[in-house]
Amino acid sequence: MLRYAKSALAALVLLASPAAAEIELSLYLGWQGVSDSRGSGTLPGGAPINRKFNWDGKPFDAPIYYGGRAMWWNTNNIGFGVEGTHTKAYASAADLAATGLGRFELSDGHNIITANVMKRWPGFFKGSNFTPYLGAGVGLAIPHVDAQVVGATNRTYDYEQTGIALRGIAGMKYALNDRWALFGEYQITWSDNDITLDADPAVAGQLPGRLSTELTTHAINFGVSYSF
Repeated sequence: MLRYAKSALAALVLLASPAAAEIELSLYLGWQGVSDSRGSGTLPGGAPINRKFNWDGKPFDAPIYYGGRAMWWNTNNIGFGVEGTHTKAYASAADLAATGLGRFELSDGHNIITANVMKRWPGFFKGSNFTPYLGAGVGLAIPHVDAQVVGATNRTYDYEQTGIALRGIAGMKYALNDRWALFGEYQITWSDNDITLDADPAVAGQLPGRLSTELTTHAINFGVSYSF
């Protein structure tokens, strides 16, 4: 009886061990754009904003667009992990002129952090090193807001947690060997953003402004992954 108990315990330890699964670390660069979206709210002091913004992603301008994720894959080829993407959004010159802003950009990152669930299909293309995969995630938008009202003595320049974020992924991985792989994928992110614009300290009693907008980004990523 004791021998069978020891065997069962050993089997449970093996099943629970990370060695029975796989950790995969991935880094990527790529092209990223931003869909137009309506922004509404007020400038500091109360002037209203209600405009459809024509955003620009500028993925190759410094700081460039990039991302990374860590996934834990189980034996059913379902993965759980976390991902961070440094997307960007710049208001156009026409948007700035129409809203009274001298600058408005999320250029040190409209950072999207999500917890992901993914599914992959190794062997889908028999005799091939290619593996398709899909994924989705939910998390937070944490942009670095860089904004200044025309004539203001100050500048909003800080990270803000602005709302919920969602992510969708569809891609293909090519295994170079048992550890290293290359991949290409399409990603879409959506976020609901409530952005604070700081009041001008030179104006007594001025209240902060608020700008609410939903941002949708589209990206084509190319990257490398390492598994262990």
